[in-house]
Amino acid sequence: MADYIYNVLFLCTHNSARSIMAEAIFGNLALSQGRFKAYSAGSMPATQPNRFALEQIERAGLPTKGLRSKSWDEFAVPGAPRLDFVFTVCDNAAKEACPVWPGQPITAHWGLPDPSLAAGSDEVKRHAFNEAFRQLATRIGLFVSLPLDKLDRLSLQKKLNDIGIIKHCP
Repeated sequence: MADYIYNVLFLCTHNSARSIMAEAIFGNLALSQGRFKAYSAGSMPATQPNRFALEQIERAGLPTKGLRSKSWDEFAVPGAPRLDFVFTVCDNAAKEACPVWPGQPITAHWGLPDPSLAAGSDEVKRHAFNEAFRQLATRIGLFVSLPLDKLDRLSLQKKLNDIGIIKHCP
């Protein structure tokens, strides 16, 4: 299993902010050490990623090329990548009826406040996106440090659920 690459899908309603940022964070090869391939999708995808999400990703020094808002339907059809993990990162996606994923991936809810709902100046909005990004980076960092090949499914599920309730410390 040492050479196995885990496919991870982040879901959010519009796939324009939190899930896009999670895909970008996970796609950072230095962080995931080439053990993971990240994707993101939404139940009702926006036409494009939120500009503040893309700005935040770039400020973190991560590439934005290839990031796009897409439907979760792309991952529930024959020929789609076999998913190992599916994380919902917003409350709406957690309450929706998700498609049946082939292969029965492990799922967990890592809900975060929606930074795109931040009201006020662009600086206030940037701050909201920065906070969501930092919380996602913390959770993803904890996840990639888990000894996946040494945990049984039930133990792994508990650890993933626990990660979802961890708040980022300032």
